[in-house]
Amino acid sequence: MTTVLLLRHGRTTANADGVLAGWTPGVELDATGRDQAKAVAARLAEVRYSAIITSPLERCRQTAEIVARRRRTDMPVHTEVDLAEVRYGDWTGQSLEVLAKEPLWDVVQHHPSGVTFPGGESLGVVQARAIHAIRRWNRKLGDGATYVAVTHGDVIKAIVADALGMHLDLFQRIQVDPCSVSVVRYTPARTFVARLNDIGGDLSVYSPDRRRRRRRPSDGAVGGETGS
Repeated sequence: MTTVLLLRHGRTTANADGVLAGWTPGVELDATGRDQAKAVAARLAEVRYSAIITSPLERCRQTAEIVARRRRTDMPVHTEVDLAEVRYGDWTGQSLEVLAKEPLWDVVQHHPSGVTFPGGESLGVVQARAIHAIRRWNRKLGDGATYVAVTHGDVIKAIVADALGMHLDLFQRIQVDPCSVSVVRYTPARTFVARLNDIGGDLSVYSPDRRRRRRRPSDGAVGGETGS
């Protein structure tokens, strides 16, 4: 079983201003976002995870760096472009208040699987690349690993929707707040969503189990097993 702690970046200047940042360069954590990142770093310090994977965008890299510093100085931090934000195309940099008046807005809310942002990506492509990235890192880090993936709200919602077996059209029902942690555990047979949009509480139970044993063919689902 491989455990992924999906961490949304902290609040940014764009979040505070109600602007759709997308891939806009230079969008960084604001003071609140830095405080959020420090708080979640303290919680994650109790988890024996082996790596941090991050979107290449500044707000995620800043969050990952704060988390890594609290954990240990040599914690590996890897950049993964397939966990980057949705390419919103012509919508990038516009205010959410203005975008809410666009006819496409209602489609984004109720039929996201059918949406391709003008000049940008489709949400279906975003989900596919994000899931592929997580599965690839699962294989690379190995069975029994726990790692942190720092990414964006819509990307996390797409990954969680897949883990829950939900159609992408339902992913707007999932809420992912800044610096929240959502935990997905992957086994050969199925996925388990252990936590969703968690902004408080002990995360140390998601450390790898030091007492790991060889699984017998008769063993059932392992979703209830946690680390020590």
